[in-house]
Amino acid sequence: MARDNPVSRRTALKVTGAAATTALLAGCSGGNGNGNGNGNGDGDGIEIDPDTQIEFDGQTSGWVGIAPDSIADEENPTLILQEGETYEIGWTTGDGAEHNIAIYDENDEVVDDLVTDQVTEPGDDQWLEFEASSEMVTYICEVHTTTMVADIQVK
Repeated sequence: MARDNPVSRRTALKVTGAAATTALLAGCSGGNGNGNGNGNGDGDGIEIDPDTQIEFDGQTSGWVGIAPDSIADEENPTLILQEGETYEIGWTTGDGAEHNIAIYDENDEVVDDLVTDQVTEPGDDQWLEFEASSEMVTYICEVHTTTMVADIQVK
């Protein structure tokens, strides 16, 4: 009968523990691996045609694209907009948590009062209509600033 070796058991536990920690950190980091936090994985962004309604599902883990089709199911996609053109952005469904949507400049300040009230159920008042300008750099939920935030590029 083989005798149980406590040293071997401790070593196995250490390796297993390290592997589990690595797996946990890799699987739960919440990032997309490209460092820019936009969730689309390519870092390039998605061009949005002028006069488009940009619709999101507000989830605490991130903005999930609904429309247009080019952002469907994308989490926190970078939006590429054309300077001087009109767009509408908002959210129509959510996870029941409190959210809002705002457009910020590079100083993390709201651009031209483009911010909605914080609510748990989205309605018609969760839409912002605006003319794209170069000062716009992010769209964000002010309640979940680390997960529900993505870039805007204006060209």
